[in-house]
Amino acid sequence: MQKITTYLWFDNQAEEAAAFYTSLFKDSRVLEVHRYGDAGPGPAGTAMIVTFELAGQRFIALNGGPQFTFTEAVSLYVDCDSQEEVEELWARLTEGGEESHCGWLKDKYGLSWQIIPRRLQELLSDPDPARAQRAMQAMLGMQKIDVAALEAAANG
Repeated sequence: MQKITTYLWFDNQAEEAAAFYTSLFKDSRVLEVHRYGDAGPGPAGTAMIVTFELAGQRFIALNGGPQFTFTEAVSLYVDCDSQEEVEELWARLTEGGEESHCGWLKDKYGLSWQIIPRRLQELLSDPDPARAQRAMQAMLGMQKIDVAALEAAANG
């Protein structure tokens, strides 16, 4: 068992969100669902706590009501192997959500994600500071990260 687990507070969509998120990543699954009983505070039979794994990383989702909502102060960072992975995740996660800048988005539940191709980090840490700066400037103008455009900018 991992020592630290991310705990996500939803209004009433924890079970739906866990099913959606686990459909996006390999090595992902819903582990267990604890339901409210007659004592409440949620409606009896509805999900209270959902434990799930995304790419082997454990998360817990709570249906806690509308008192708290997600902000960009916390986001889930996805290290993508390819532009194709960026495209697929971006399309699925922005459906019903919203695009932001520099690889950030909010999904339909309001949770913030960073969908970042590994190549971006390589370009930003290029030993040639001018190449790294050109890649940074290009990235700052993007919503979804485009590796080909970053490469072109870095190469001047």
